[in-house]
Amino acid sequence: MKRTLLTAAAASVLLAAGAGAALSHGQDQVAAPAATPTITQHPATAEGAAAFVAEAEETLMALSEYVGRVAWVRATHITFDTMWLEARANAEYTELQVALANEAARFNDVEVPDDVRRKLNLMRQSIVLPAPNRPGAAGELAEITTRLDSTYATGRFEHQGEQITLQQGEEILAESRDPAVTKAIYEGWRTVSPVMRDDYARMVEIANEGSRELGYADTGALWRSGYDMGPDAFAAETDRLWEQVKPFYENLHCYVRAELNERYGDAVQPATGPIRADLLGNMWSQQWGNIYDVVAPSDLPESSYDLTDLLVQADYTPVKIAETAEGFYTSMGLAELPDTFWERSQIVRPEGREVVCHASAWDIDNVDDLRIKMCTRVNAEDFQTMHHELGHNYYQRAYNQQPFLFRNGANDGFHEAIGDFAALSAQTPTYLNQIGLLDTVPGDEEDIPFLLKTALDKIAFLPFGLMVDRWRWGVFSGETTPEDYNDAWNANMLRYQGLVPPGPRPENAFDPGAKYHIPGNTPYTRYFLAHIYQFQFHRAACEQAGWTGPLHRCSVYGNEEVGQRFNAMMEMGQSRPWPEAMAAFSGERENDASAVADYFEPLNAWLTTQNRGRSCGWDAA
Repeated sequence: MKRTLLTAAAASVLLAAGAGAALSHGQDQVAAPAATPTITQHPATAEGAAAFVAEAEETLMALSEYVGRVAWVRATHITFDTMWLEARANAEYTELQVALANEAARFNDVEVPDDVRRKLNLMRQSIVLPAPNRPGAAGELAEITTRLDSTYATGRFEHQGEQITLQQGEEILAESRDPAVTKAIYEGWRTVSPVMRDDYARMVEIANEGSRELGYADTGALWRSGYDMGPDAFAAETDRLWEQVKPFYENLHCYVRAELNERYGDAVQPATGPIRADLLGNMWSQQWGNIYDVVAPSDLPESSYDLTDLLVQADYTPVKIAETAEGFYTSMGLAELPDTFWERSQIVRPEGREVVCHASAWDIDNVDDLRIKMCTRVNAEDFQTMHHELGHNYYQRAYNQQPFLFRNGANDGFHEAIGDFAALSAQTPTYLNQIGLLDTVPGDEEDIPFLLKTALDKIAFLPFGLMVDRWRWGVFSGETTPEDYNDAWNANMLRYQGLVPPGPRPENAFDPGAKYHIPGNTPYTRYFLAHIYQFQFHRAACEQAGWTGPLHRCSVYGNEEVGQRFNAMMEMGQSRPWPEAMAAFSGERENDASAVADYFEPLNAWLTTQNRGRSCGWDAA
C-alpha cells in the first residue's frame, strides 16, 4: 500500500487515514485547526488561473511536508498526543484542500493551457474525503478519521485466554488447519470493528456533503472521476476487466473448493456452493497462498524449495531483505536509495510502543526523504512486500522534478502496479538464482505448482479488489444504509468471491471495518487495476528484454534497457493522462487483462482438466 504524502492528490489519503482510537467526544475533542492560509482570489482569466495554480502548489507543498512529518510520528508512535496532533494537522490540510478545490471550480469555464486545466481538475478530484466548506466540518472529519484508523491499528482480541494482535491472528490463521481455530480467529478479529460503525456513517455524511459542494453526486463519484474518464465510464471499464478474468477465477475457485471438501468433508466445506472464508488462510480471504499445502496437486512434484526456508538458511534479516529489494531496482540502472532512507525508516516493529504495522511507503518532503514503514518478518511474504513497497519509493523519487501537483502516479493503480511488476520478477526462481538464494532453477515439471501458488494470491485477489469499493460506492450513494452495512458487505463477498463467513454474523457486526482500507479510507480499486497493469508491464518488459521463454519464468533483474524505459514512465508522474504513461513503457494505451491470461495459460488449461465433471460456480442470489 502506498501511504502518499506528496501532492494534494496524494496527501488526501493521509487526511482520510488519520490517527486515533483514544480521542473522545466532548472535552477531549481536537482543537480547531489553525487559520487556513489566505488564498488570493485571482481574476477568472487564463492568467489568473495560472497564478492561482502556482500559488496553490507552493502552499500545498509547504503544508504537506508538515502534515507528513506529523503523520509519520503518529504512525510510528501511537499515543493520545500524537493522535491529537495528526487530527489537527489533517484538519488544517483538509480545509486548505477544500478551499483550493472550490477556488479551482471558479475557472471551470475559462480557456486555459492543458497543463493548467489538468492541475485545476486534480485539485477538485484529489481529495479522498472532502470536508464541506463550513466551520468545524474539517475538524470533525479529521477527528473521526483519526479515531477510526487507530482503533484498527491498536486492535486486540481474545484467543484462548490471551489478548492478541492482528499480526498474531494472521499467523495463526495462515498456519492452522483446525476449522474451529480458524473460525475463532476470523470472528475474533471482527470484534474490533463494531465500535467503528457510527463513526463511519457520520464520516460518510460529512464527506458526501463536501463532495456535493465540489460538484459530484457523492464521494464515490468523486473517487471514480480520477481516471481520465467519467465516473460511470470508469465503473464500466472495471466491469469489463473483471469479465476478462472472471472465468479463470471461477476455475480456480472450483478447484480449491474441491480440495477443501476432500480435506475437511461436507460438514465443514460442501462440495458445491460458496467456500467458507476462514479456510483460505488469510484474514480477509483476499489471498489464498497460505493454504497451498491443502490444495497442492498430489500427482505433481512438490516445489524443490521454500523461499522462507531459503531466507532463513541464508541468514537474512529484515534489513537484508530491504537491501536485496533495493538491489533489484539498482540492477536496472536506478540509483541507490538515500542514506536517510536507512536512518529513518521503520523496518522492524519497535518494542514498547504502539505502531501501525500495515506496510507503506512514504515520501515525507515530496523530494527525497523516502521511507518505508513495515514490521518486517523474515519470510516469503515480506520478501515480496518489500520489493513492492520500494517500488513506491522509486516512483516517488522518479517524478520529484515534476510540478508539485503532478508528483503522483499516472493514476493510483499505477503506483501499486509499479511495485507489483518488480515483485513478479522477484518471485521467480530465475531471480532467486540470480541473487544467489537458489543454486539451480527447477525444470518445467514445477511450473504448475509455481503458477498455482502465484494464482492463489494474484487471481484470488481480483474479486476482492473489486468488492471493497463496490461496497463503498453503494454506501456513499446511499444505496446501502448503515443498518445494512454488514449484510451488503457479505452479499458482495458472496457475489464476487463466492465466499461466506464461517457462521452467522452478530447484529452489531461491522465486518468492513476489519479491513484496514475501510477505516483507513484508502480507495481500493487501485489494487484491482494494479493486478491488471502489473502483468501488462511484465509482458512488455520481458518482450523488451528479448525473453523468449514462458512469462512466468521471466526476470528483468539486471536489464538496464528495461530500467531506462521503466524510469521514463515513472518520471512522467501524473503530468499526462495515464494512457500516455502506459504507452511510454508498454506501447499499449488501454487496460488489457490478456496479459494475465498469457502469464497463467498453462495453469488455466490444467485447472480445466482437473475440474471436469465438477459443478463449478455458486448461487449469489
